[in-house]
Amino acid sequence: MSQTTSLTRPFGGLIVILFVMLGIINSTSATTKYNVLSFGAKPNGRTDCTKAFLMAWGAACASADSTIIYVPKGRYLVGSMVFRGVCKSPRITISIDGTMVAPLDYRVLGKSSNWLSFEGVNGVSISGGALDAKGPSLWACKASHTNCPAGATTLSFTNSKNIRVHRLVSVNSQMFHMVINGCENVHVQGVKIMAAGNSPNTDGIHVQLSKNVDIIKCSIKTGDDCISIGPGTKNLWIEQVTCGPGHGISIGSLAKDLKEEGVQNVTVKKTIFLGSQNGLRIKSWARPSTGFVQGVRFMDSLMVNVQNPIVIDQNYCPHNLNCPNQVSGVKVRDIVYEDIRGTSSTPVAIKFDCSAKNPCTGIRLQNVNLTYLKKAAESSCTNVQGKAFDIVRPQNCL
Repeated sequence: MSQTTSLTRPFGGLIVILFVMLGIINSTSATTKYNVLSFGAKPNGRTDCTKAFLMAWGAACASADSTIIYVPKGRYLVGSMVFRGVCKSPRITISIDGTMVAPLDYRVLGKSSNWLSFEGVNGVSISGGALDAKGPSLWACKASHTNCPAGATTLSFTNSKNIRVHRLVSVNSQMFHMVINGCENVHVQGVKIMAAGNSPNTDGIHVQLSKNVDIIKCSIKTGDDCISIGPGTKNLWIEQVTCGPGHGISIGSLAKDLKEEGVQNVTVKKTIFLGSQNGLRIKSWARPSTGFVQGVRFMDSLMVNVQNPIVIDQNYCPHNLNCPNQVSGVKVRDIVYEDIRGTSSTPVAIKFDCSAKNPCTGIRLQNVNLTYLKKAAESSCTNVQGKAFDIVRPQNCL
């Protein structure tokens, strides 16, 4: 990828003129369009199209115009690709009518961190289409406890700005479906994510070290967190997201490192959880940390047969393996739960298990109505300070 970009960028104008003369691209005063078929891509699902896609990116990146990379209907076999900036084009739209498919051999992608990675780009949009990472064979390998690669994230954005992802479908990722890392001004809307409920580490959308991120009108069915929110996330807006199966919308896990940035100003609104392991969760390992979670608003959520509808867990240790058995240093404060309703599949619908050293403070419950098997559920509070307003069921323990 770096070779393609470095070769095309100095001669961008000449290459664009040549492509226009050869009929490879269509040019207007506002936008230049690149069709991946013109770069040798074959929509048969068998021919390796990796080089063609990278050539199309190199040409678009080198153009001074706003550009469109067009992927027509069909199936395109591609390996791991890195789309790097900084680009000369002020705006690159990748318009997909087809499906991009990973190699059948999970080891080809599995040895890479990412399948499709955008690094240091500005003004990139992805519209439509589907990504099929062929994850089940790797999941089966992991289930058999044989020597397996970790697997690749399907779509990754790193150190990028002004990113748009609309109407994309991601199916059967080896690991995370989408990662937003070190980014600013990201808008994700109308995305559908699908993987088996028992698929390992297939988080839907992971956000960390990023600010001004919107996730709107998305459907996420997966084997891990539907949305996971890591350290350094600021100004995150999540609205009209349906989750399940999956592990819910989770802030954390935090306290992985002693020194880590906090999570602040997060709004989660108009969400639906269907048979998920968790609903609205904040989790941290029980170990020292400079991290914090503050200014979080959970509003207007429907729970349908959810194991843990509302949970703060500062003694997080999945499968009770390698537990630090210390006290969490993460400070959790100013958290609001408002208009949360529905059914819990376990007796305890609200669980606040906070740090003995840093109790949760400023917790607010308002208009919460959660039941268990058509009867009253329970709540559990440890090291938490807060207040309840209006109707709160189960009977609050604050």
